[in-house]
Amino acid sequence: MRTTPPRALTIAGSDSGGGAGVQADLKTFLCCGVHGTSALTAVTVQNSLGVSGFYELPAQAVIEQVEAVVTDIGVQATKTGMLASAAVIEAVAEMVTRLDVGPLVVDPVCASQHGDALLRDDALEALRDLLVPLATLLTPNLPEARLLTGLEVRGRAGMSQAARALHARGPDWVLVKGGHTDDPDLALDVLFDGDREIELVADRHPSPHTHGTGDTLAAATTAALARGLAVEDAVHAAKAFVTASVADSFGLGAGLGPVGHFWPLEQHHRPAP
Repeated sequence: MRTTPPRALTIAGSDSGGGAGVQADLKTFLCCGVHGTSALTAVTVQNSLGVSGFYELPAQAVIEQVEAVVTDIGVQATKTGMLASAAVIEAVAEMVTRLDVGPLVVDPVCASQHGDALLRDDALEALRDLLVPLATLLTPNLPEARLLTGLEVRGRAGMSQAARALHARGPDWVLVKGGHTDDPDLALDVLFDGDREIELVADRHPSPHTHGTGDTLAAATTAALARGLAVEDAVHAAKAFVTASVADSFGLGAGLGPVGHFWPLEQHHRPAP
């Protein structure tokens, strides 16, 4: 038998189209060399055209899933994605303080890439007040940063302002993702630890098929943390992973296709010249 690999936990919703959510997280964990475990919070009705509905699980069901995994299998890092309701957020915050879940990456999922709501109206305050302060790393995109801070976040200066405002709420690190900026050539993210601002820059690929980008970045960071990397190194590794995944994206259905998580496997199995 081989040595047991690092384990990571995703607490998030299911994407029936397979491009985001728990499905994207588990694919990312696998391709980053980490055994993935999961606790479902909601089931979405979703395809490449958008989200037409979702059904949240009771908070107790989420609690029991997390406890079952953590107390037996153990995890070296955890991420949250779609949490759906204030009750689930409250439950997750309580478990994070009670159980050993390792470093916590909070991806504050509020809406799908199509703009479909994935968070109940009463849940934003609970997310901001209860879970954000517990994060090792908070990873909002620009719309999520606006919702969490009330700031109009557009370019580089706004990303800096949002990162500082969010860091003041308690997370150890904040990564403001710049995928929604208007720059046609570069994808810029800003990482802030309360002292330093670190820019992460990559070429922007022209593919429209970017479904699951945010989930993949957060999951790749979680996987790197589970492998023992420091936060800054983990974010750099995740940025490289998601950039390559966008370059390897593909069409699926009649709308937005997903990023391609399988490029490491394709490289491994590519015939020698």
